[in-house]
Amino acid sequence: MTASPLALIADIGGTNARFALTDLSAATAQVLEPRSLDASRFASLQHAAEHYLDGVGAKPHHAAIAVASPVNGEEIRLTNRAWSFTRSELQRALALDTLHVLNDFGAVAWSVPALHANEQIAIHGGDEPTLHGPITVLGPGTGLGVAMLVGGAGRWQVVETEGGHVSFAPLGDEELNIARWFTARFGRVSNERLLCGSGLSHIDAVLRGAVDHATGQHEALREPADIVIAALEGHDLAARRTLARFCAVLGSVAGDAALIHGSRTVMIAGGIVPRFVPFLRSSAFRERFLAKGRFAAYLESVNIRVITHTGPGLLGAAMALRADLASETSR
Repeated sequence: MTASPLALIADIGGTNARFALTDLSAATAQVLEPRSLDASRFASLQHAAEHYLDGVGAKPHHAAIAVASPVNGEEIRLTNRAWSFTRSELQRALALDTLHVLNDFGAVAWSVPALHANEQIAIHGGDEPTLHGPITVLGPGTGLGVAMLVGGAGRWQVVETEGGHVSFAPLGDEELNIARWFTARFGRVSNERLLCGSGLSHIDAVLRGAVDHATGQHEALREPADIVIAALEGHDLAARRTLARFCAVLGSVAGDAALIHGSRTVMIAGGIVPRFVPFLRSSAFRERFLAKGRFAAYLESVNIRVITHTGPGLLGAAMALRADLASETSR
């Protein structure tokens, strides 16, 4: 096993802990033996990783782990899961020669150059065979991830950000009403508060009148997946109204990110949007993306795509690990 080219890759979110192996000797990045674990079943990332490795019978010497949190220091604390670890302790516990830790949406950004045509859907613009940076990568899941990809032609670099925590800017009476309740409930309102699974549930509660604007309290929330299913079936007007508002806000945020990054392409990822791409295309998403006054024409030229690959975070972790090891070898 000491000569094994297999490495551990992981994508750790607030809800799911996804693990896989990748063959570092292969010509291209691969995702092998993928497993998705319920993070709530494990006391720590170390325990979840050990459970996975025991299950597949692997003893890798290298790993790349993408986590839903900032990764600037030795100690890592997940934003939406009560897990924390230090890089050195986790590396020792898993008997790794190298451990590369990156932000989860940084990993998704790393996956973009490796995506095939059938692993993405164009919302606007052509299917250019060659991508050029800057590329904005964002998407709602347990939280709202934002990253940027710069460069091109085999010389890509990823800029990890916490752009999901930018303040929400409501437009129109309905969004002002939503913002007032979110403020009463949470204090400061970021884009992530709305553009995530729980955000969808809260928007639904506000639009159904199932909240108290004075106290910020709410009645029992509907599950995000149930809201999406009901909206797509077409008979639940409240669910359709909720999903339409969600898409509109996402359009505004995506347009803002494209302006900030100077993007040529916007890639939308995450566990929510790929479930309703036709609904997104027919919603106000594109209108709100372009609603930037004098810069509407500038945004007309920006391509918009939805990533449909089932594990872009894992693929991106594999890409990042290969780049990291190649960089160390060249020093």
